[in-house]
Order: sequence, then C-alpha cells, then structure tokens
Amino acid sequence: MSNLSLKERISLLEQDLLANPPNIKLHNNMPFAILRYEPDHEWTVKKEAKLLATRLKNYGRDVHFISMAELLWEAIAEAEGLDAVVELEKEQGFEAAQEQVAQYLTDPDWAPLHQLLIRRFSSLDPAKDMVFLMRAASMAPRLYQLSKLFEEMQGHTSITAILFYPGGQVGTHGLNFMGLKKETDIPGNYRVKIYG
Repeated sequence: MSNLSLKERISLLEQDLLANPPNIKLHNNMPFAILRYEPDHEWTVKKEAKLLATRLKNYGRDVHFISMAELLWEAIAEAEGLDAVVELEKEQGFEAAQEQVAQYLTDPDWAPLHQLLIRRFSSLDPAKDMVFLMRAASMAPRLYQLSKLFEEMQGHTSITAILFYPGGQVGTHGLNFMGLKKETDIPGNYRVKIYG
C-alpha cells in the first residue's frame, strides 16, 4: 500500500469502513486501523478526513473526531496541572518535563491515554459510530509511544477507530513517527491494519 497516493489510501479505507461489519480488523477485539500520511500533509489530511466523514454519514455512519492534543491537555489537567509541568521544565529542563508528561499518559495512577479514550468511547454505539483520532503529532517528540495505544485498548471497546498517523512506513507493520526516529531506533510495530 505504500506506493498509493493519499487519496487512494483514503478510498481503500472508505471501502473497508463501509463494509458491514467494517473490514479493518487484523485481530479479534481490535477494531482499529491506521491511516498513515506524510507529516507535512496535515492540513490536506484534516480536509480529507472531514470529507470522508461526510461520505460515511451518507451511509448511516456517524464519525466522531477526537483530538489527541485535547487528550494530552486533559491528561495534564487531571494529573498535576500545567503549572507543575512548567515549573518542572524551568527547574530541570525540557527532557524532565517531557518525561513527566509521558508518565501522566502511561501510569495508571495518573491519566493514561488509553483510559481517557475508553471513557470517550463509552457513550458511542458500535453499530453506527466510528472515531477518527486526529492531531497525533501532539505526542511528539517522545510523549507517548503510539504503537502501544491500540494494544492497551484491546478488548476494552468495540468502537471502530482510525488513527491518522503522521510519519513514514518501515516494512509492513513498522512506522516512523513524524520522521523523528534515528536510524538506530527500532520503528514502532503495529498489530493493526495500516493504510500506508
């Protein structure tokens, strides 16, 4: 799929989302997929996602947009608040602040990202509702490993969710988030269908 244009990938995703049930699952209890795009195409992808949502609506599917950036701010607010992060950055630098926010997003004692998402999904109907997860770039450079998000959500929801992922593709199931990884880094591996 990596040689396809963005519009061709969106077209394939659309066909799979219109199937009944949606044809995106690679594993049981994981109704998730990824639409990969080049990071500099953010505005184009935002526009295309809205158009795709409209087309899906015409077939009785309701698409809900969830901003990963909003979830990030929600996690910070539920944890110690922005002032604590700012103070930590002033005292110990960016890396320490980034590590603290990463803790908020992963540690069960704070506000884990997957639990915030599961909470948002709880009022949705799997028979008609779908979620587009947008603004994943807000997790850069190393706030959250997106490769574990769907693993953590496995079995906790049956809502179809598509992560719009800015980055490059490495092999069949590897992705390079925002092109930020070094050549020595291992790319994130995903157990979901990638439209990349």
